[in-house]
Amino acid sequence: MSKTPPNPAKARYISPEQILKDALHKGDAGVCASFQEPTLLTEWAISLFKLASSKGLYCCYVSNGYMSLETLKLLRKAGMDGIKIDLKGNAATYKQHCGVVNVEFVWRNIREARKMGLHVEVVTLVVTDVNDDEACLEQVIERHLKEAGADTPIHFTRYFPAYKFHKPPTSIKKLEDAYKMARKAGILFPYLGNVHGHQYENTYCPNCGEKLIQRCGYKLIRYKITKDKKCPKCRTRIPIKGWPKGRIENHNHK
Repeated sequence: MSKTPPNPAKARYISPEQILKDALHKGDAGVCASFQEPTLLTEWAISLFKLASSKGLYCCYVSNGYMSLETLKLLRKAGMDGIKIDLKGNAATYKQHCGVVNVEFVWRNIREARKMGLHVEVVTLVVTDVNDDEACLEQVIERHLKEAGADTPIHFTRYFPAYKFHKPPTSIKKLEDAYKMARKAGILFPYLGNVHGHQYENTYCPNCGEKLIQRCGYKLIRYKITKDKKCPKCRTRIPIKGWPKGRIENHNHK
C-alpha cells in the first residue's frame, strides 16, 4: 500500500457498518484500525468504534502515535480500548529519518493514553544502522519507563530488508540485548517480534518467572493466567485485558 500511488477511481469503500456486520458474523472479539496510518481515517474509525463498542466488541488502534491530543480523546470517547504505538527510536532517529516529526508528541500520547485507561503497547522496529545502537535503545527504554511505566509492554521487532532499504536483517543478539536491557532497567513485559519461536516472544511472570503465555508468531500456544488475571504459581497480578478465544491449550488454575 505504501508503494503504490492511490487511484480514487478504483478505490473500494467499505463502510463501518459493513465492517461491524462482518465482525459479528465471524464471531470476532473486536475490531482494529491499522494499515496504513489509521489517523488518516480518524472520522471513519470513530464511527466504527461507536458501533462496535455498542455491541460489546473491543476497539483498538495500530498507530505511529503522531496525532493531536484532541484526536486521542475523541477515539477514547468513541470506544477505543487499546492502542499500539510504533516508536521509531530516540529523538536523533526521528530527526535524521522522519524530517520535522517531533518525538515528544509521540511520548505525550503514550503517556496520556495510559492516563485515559487505555491498554497501551509500544513497538520499536530495530533497524540495522538506524536505531540499533546501544545508546539509542537505552534512551528508548529510559523514556518508556518514565512515560509509559514499568508494566506497559515494549516490543523490539526484527527488521528485514525490503523495497528500497537493503541493510542486513537486525542481529538477533542485538534484539536479545535490548530485551535484557529493558528487564534490567525495570520494564516488566519486554518482547521480541519477528523472531518466531524465540523464548522472548512469551509472557513470563515478572515475580517468579513462570511462563504464562507461550506464543509462536501470531499464535497463542498455551495460556496460564487465571481468570482473575493472576499468575497461577505466585498469584502476582498480571495487567492484561480480555480472555483468549479459540482452541488454546489452557493450563489455567483458580
